[in-house]
Amino acid sequence: MNKCKAAYCRIFQKCFKIAIPFLPYRHPEVFYSTSKLTGLFEEKGIDTILIITDAGIRKFGLLDRMLMHFDHHNIHYFIYDKTVANPTTTNVEEARVLYLEKHCDAIIGFGGGSSIDCAKAVGARIAKPKQSLSKMKGILKVHKKLPLLVAIPTTAGTGSETTLAAVITDAQTRHKYAINDFPLIPAYAVLDPKVTISLPPSLTATTGMDALTHAVEAYIGGSTTRHTRKYAKKATKLIFDNIYKAYDDGQNIEARKKMLKASFFAGCAFTKSYVGYVHAVAHSLGGKYNIPHGLANATILPMVLEDYGSTIYKKLYQLAVYAGIADESDDYEIAADKFISAIKDMKKYFQIGDTFSEIQKEDIPELSRYADKEANPLYPVPVLMNAKELEKYYYMLMPEEEK
Repeated sequence: MNKCKAAYCRIFQKCFKIAIPFLPYRHPEVFYSTSKLTGLFEEKGIDTILIITDAGIRKFGLLDRMLMHFDHHNIHYFIYDKTVANPTTTNVEEARVLYLEKHCDAIIGFGGGSSIDCAKAVGARIAKPKQSLSKMKGILKVHKKLPLLVAIPTTAGTGSETTLAAVITDAQTRHKYAINDFPLIPAYAVLDPKVTISLPPSLTATTGMDALTHAVEAYIGGSTTRHTRKYAKKATKLIFDNIYKAYDDGQNIEARKKMLKASFFAGCAFTKSYVGYVHAVAHSLGGKYNIPHGLANATILPMVLEDYGSTIYKKLYQLAVYAGIADESDDYEIAADKFISAIKDMKKYFQIGDTFSEIQKEDIPELSRYADKEANPLYPVPVLMNAKELEKYYYMLMPEEEK
């Protein structure tokens, strides 16, 4: 990256870090069971709700327990279940129309990050009916208060229930972009481990590693605070202590509960301190090829950490020691290597590969431009890279025979 652009990025990030204490960050109020929602809605005078989810969640009956409570308390609801893995502008508009047609007065995002992000974007469109989502992409362009928004994560990974971001894919161009503003933070989050029990091992693994990526990228970046460092360290330890248990035994309620906490803590960390190039590259792959976000993050994470080199040894040492992966007596480089090796071991155990056959060589310049545009100047990464420099990651992610 040339010196002028690098200076601009660092000045932008420094100003944003200085502003953090003065910005209206908040955490959602947390419930630990979906049964608590009936009392909330009765207290708020809400009787018609739009539930945004996906077909798989509805098919497997994950909504049933919550809906039984709603039926018992005469709370009306309508379900939009067409959300796709990387939610599109079409999803958002279809759900928005349903919300308006049925005269709903609250929204529940029930599912993984895709359903929750779709719910956030629907809320933004309802709050600003004359503005398209593309006009809201970037930072602080929503401004308006959303309808009451509840997030119920069924995966322990995205942390969307606590963040100010919604990531949406343009249905026409397949460009994936983030909308970031404080009104998008859900008013309430339900961390109910019972709704995560049926999550298959593969998704338990990739969504858990998604949360790990949030914690690590937030921690190694240049915009951390005392609180975000604490949340990132707690999330990292909880993940290393519990992800294997949840993967091996999906019925382990305690492990599921702790993974939800880890995801929540990681969300608290990165919503203030942001992420980095792992996410920027992953988002471009998700938008272009519909590669699941958690899988992309899990695949890319150790690659980028190794590439950052000595700039992050000390921070990885701190994470490694806190998580019990390294000893305090280790030097920074050795501890960092142990930490990255532990992530590689995790990938191997979960049968997560190192490449994506979907990547086409001719797409790489466009993909790297998208990653550059997303990350710079917003993400306070340890090492700055421009679009040309980011291309190497896509080549590293290509199977050898296709390069």
